[in-house]
Amino acid sequence: MGPVTVIDAETIQRSGAISIETLLQRLPASAGTAGNQSSAYWTSNGYGTTQVNLRGLGIDRTLVLLNGRRVVAGGTGANSSVDLNMIPVAMIERVEVLKDGASAIYGADAVAGVVNIITKKAINGVEMSARYGKTERGDGEEKAADMVWGTRSDRGSLMASLNYSESGEVNLASRAPCALTEDSGKLICSGSSSTIGGRARLADGRRVNFNQVPGGNPRSFETYSAAKHGYNSNPFLNAVNPIKRVGMSAFGNIHLTENVDLFTELMYTNRQSEQLATPGAIGAVRPIRIAASHPTNPTGQDLTLERRRVAEVGPRTFFQETNTFRIATGLKGVLNDKWDWSASVNWGRNTGVDGMTNIINLDRVDATLNAATCGTSPTAAPCGNYLGYGNLSPAVLDYIHFTTHDNGGNDQKSFNASISGEVFTLPAGAVGFATGFEYRREQGWRDPDSLIVSGAANTNAQDPIDGEYSAREVFAELAVPLLAKLPMVESLNLNGAARYSDYSLFGAKTTYKVGLDWQIIPSLKMRANKSTAFRVPTVPELFGGVSEGNLTTTDPCNNWNTKDPNSNVYKNCQASRVPVGFKQFGPSILTTGGGNINLEPEDADTFTVGTVWTPSKSVTLTLDYFNIEINNAIQTVPGSTKLSVCYNSPGLSHIFCRPSSFTREPATGEINFLSSQPENAAQQRVSGIDLGALYDFSLAGWHASLTADVSRLNRFDVTPFPGGATIEYAGKITGGRGSYAKWRSATSLTLANGPWSGSYNIQYIGSANDINAAPTAIGARAPSVAYHNASVKYAVTKAMTVAFGVDNLLDKEPPFIQSWTDGNTDTMTYDLLGRRWHARVGYRF
Repeated sequence: MGPVTVIDAETIQRSGAISIETLLQRLPASAGTAGNQSSAYWTSNGYGTTQVNLRGLGIDRTLVLLNGRRVVAGGTGANSSVDLNMIPVAMIERVEVLKDGASAIYGADAVAGVVNIITKKAINGVEMSARYGKTERGDGEEKAADMVWGTRSDRGSLMASLNYSESGEVNLASRAPCALTEDSGKLICSGSSSTIGGRARLADGRRVNFNQVPGGNPRSFETYSAAKHGYNSNPFLNAVNPIKRVGMSAFGNIHLTENVDLFTELMYTNRQSEQLATPGAIGAVRPIRIAASHPTNPTGQDLTLERRRVAEVGPRTFFQETNTFRIATGLKGVLNDKWDWSASVNWGRNTGVDGMTNIINLDRVDATLNAATCGTSPTAAPCGNYLGYGNLSPAVLDYIHFTTHDNGGNDQKSFNASISGEVFTLPAGAVGFATGFEYRREQGWRDPDSLIVSGAANTNAQDPIDGEYSAREVFAELAVPLLAKLPMVESLNLNGAARYSDYSLFGAKTTYKVGLDWQIIPSLKMRANKSTAFRVPTVPELFGGVSEGNLTTTDPCNNWNTKDPNSNVYKNCQASRVPVGFKQFGPSILTTGGGNINLEPEDADTFTVGTVWTPSKSVTLTLDYFNIEINNAIQTVPGSTKLSVCYNSPGLSHIFCRPSSFTREPATGEINFLSSQPENAAQQRVSGIDLGALYDFSLAGWHASLTADVSRLNRFDVTPFPGGATIEYAGKITGGRGSYAKWRSATSLTLANGPWSGSYNIQYIGSANDINAAPTAIGARAPSVAYHNASVKYAVTKAMTVAFGVDNLLDKEPPFIQSWTDGNTDTMTYDLLGRRWHARVGYRF
C-alpha cells in the first residue's frame, strides 16, 4: 500500500468544517483548483459543486469513493467528478487519502490518488449537534444541525441521520473594494470596459463613452477613458456564495445466517446554491451597429456599440438546486472461516435544475433598435436607446430580460462481486489472494435553456449533452510474504494487482500494480510501488455538443509556392497537393468545436518509494518520493495551432496532420474541416516528496500529539502537444488553474486532559511566482502564507460537549497577484474571509 493520510471524525469535528472539501483542500497533497464556495465562479464541474484535486492533476484524476464504492458524479448535469456536498460531515467516521495511482485496484480515474470516505455504520442511542459561526466582520454566517439515531443487537444494526447546513454570502467588495491594477509602480483601482453608459467605436476610429451619470444629459458622450468610465464589478460579486444542504441517510446490517449478512446504504442530499454576478452586457457576443441616422445616435456617425452593461435592471443571480441519492445493497459473508466474499449493487442518481436571472435576449435587443418597426403597434417591440445610462425604459428592460432554466443529471449503476482469503502458506507466512468482477454504466445529460442553445442570449451558447458508456472489469490481487525473521529482514512482502477493463466506447485496458514492503528491523520499513493507471474521458469531453464557427485562422499554405522550397511548409503543402498559387479565402476558417467521441483514455505511470521510521513507540517519521507521468492527456488545441504545427513538421509526421484534425477540398485546396475539439495530445510530468511526522508525548499532565505533513513539489510540467513548448508550473501561481507552490504543509498540535481537549493547526502555503507577470511587477511573486486555526472542547458531562474555535486566528490577508481570478488574489488558494469563529454543542443519549 502506498502513502496514506487519514482524517478521523475527531479531527473533522475540531475543525468546525461543515463540508469535507474544507479539510481535503487544506492537505499538502492538494494543489491547483477545486470547487468551493470561494472559487465557485471558476470550478470546472458546475457552479456550487465542491471537489478535491490531489497533486493538482485535476478533479477528474482523483477517484472519490464512499465506503470503498464509487459515487455518482454531481452537479447540474453531465458532470465530471463527485460533488462532495452530498456527504454530510456528521456521518463521516474517517477519510483515507491514498496518494498513489491505484487503477489496478479501483479502476479508472485513480491517477493522482484515491479519497475513500468511510461513514459511521452503527451507534446505540441518539447523537445531536448544532453549530454556528461567522466572520469577525459579522458576515459569512454558517449554521449546521445534525441528528443521528442508531440501534444494534445480535441480529444486526440500523442507523439513520438527518443533516442540515447553510452558509451565508460574503460580498466581494467587503474584502476587496475594487479590482486593482499596476500603474506607474502603484496599485490603483481599475474597472471593466463594459461600461454602464456604453463604449462605442465611431466610424472615424475614435472610442467614446455615453452618459453614465444618473439624471445626466441623455445624449451626451465623450472620449472613452478607462480610468473615468471603467465599471467596478466587485460590489456585484461574492467572496463566498451562499449554499444550503439538507440530507438524510440510513445504514443497516442484518445477520441472515451465522455467515451471511445483508447490508444496505441509503443517502439523499438536496443542495441549493446561488452566485451573485454583475449586470449583463451587450456587444460582446453579437456586434451592435447603429447608423448615424438612427434616432438614438447623437454622434452623427455610424458606430459599433462595443460594450454596454445594462445596469438599470440590477445584477444577475446564478442559481442551482440538485438532488442526489445513492443506494448500495448486497450480501457479504465468510466461507470456511478463511474466505470473505461480497456481492452488491450500487445505484446513484443526481438531477439538477439551474439558471440565471436578468439574461438578455439579443434578438429582442435587435428588435428594439429597428426604428422602422419598434413601437409601431401594441404588439411590436418597444424602442430602446442603449446609448447612455438610464435611457432604457422599464418596458424595454422587461422586454429584453429573461430568466434561463436548464436541467440535467448524472446516473451511475454498478454491480460488483469479490472474494478474498488465504490460498496457502509459505515459510514466511500466508499468501493472500483476492479477485472480483465489476460492471458499471455511467450516463450524463444536460439540456440548456432553448435561448442559450439558439445563441440568442448574451452568454456563451451551449448545446445539449447526452451520452453514456459501460465497463466490464475483472481484477486480481496477490500478497506474497517472501522472507521473514532474517537478519535485516523482519519481513519482505510482495503485493501485486492487475485489472482488465473492457469499455463499450474504448475497448480493453489492462493496468497493474506491483509493490514491495520491506520491514528491515522493527523500527524501520521501506516501501515502493510501481503502477499503471488511466482516466476515461468524461461525458462532456465525449458527448459535448458539436458546433461550428468561423474563427480567425491563418492557413500555412497561403501562397506556399512563394516560400523557401527547402522549408517544411513548402514541402508539406506541395505533398498535400495544395494548388500552386493557392490563396486563403478570407481571414477565418469554419472550425468545429465541442466534444469528441473519438477520444481515448489517458495513460499514466506512477512510482512511489519511501521509508517509515519508528525510533520509539511515540515517534513515527515518513519520507516518500512520488513520480507521475501522464501520456495521451486530453487537451483542447486551437485549430490554427494544429495547422501551424502540422505543416512545420517534417513530412507531415505530426499527429495533428491526421484527418481527425483537418481535411482539404481536393480540387481547390481549401480547408473544408478543421477541428478544435479535445484530443489525446498532451503530456504531464509531476514529481515531489512527502514528509510526515507523528510525536505523542505528555506535557504538564496533558496528553499531547504533534503531527506534521509536508509536501515538496519538484516538478509539474505540461506539454500541450508533441513538439509544443513545455509549461513548467512548479513554483508558479496561475490565473485560473490555482497555485503550484513548491512547499505546502499542515501541522497540528492536539492536547487532552480530562474533560478538556484542544488543537492548534497551521496550514502553510509556500511562495510562488505569477506565471503571467513581469518579474518586476507588483504581485509578480506571492509570498508564503501561514493560516493559524485553534479550537477547544469541554465535556460538560459524559453526554454533553461544547466546543469553540477560531480560523485564520491572525487574520491573514490574501496576497495580491497579477493573475488574480477575483478579489485581486487567487481564490482557489487563499482565504478571503479573514478571522472567523465557530461554536458547537453536542449531546448524546
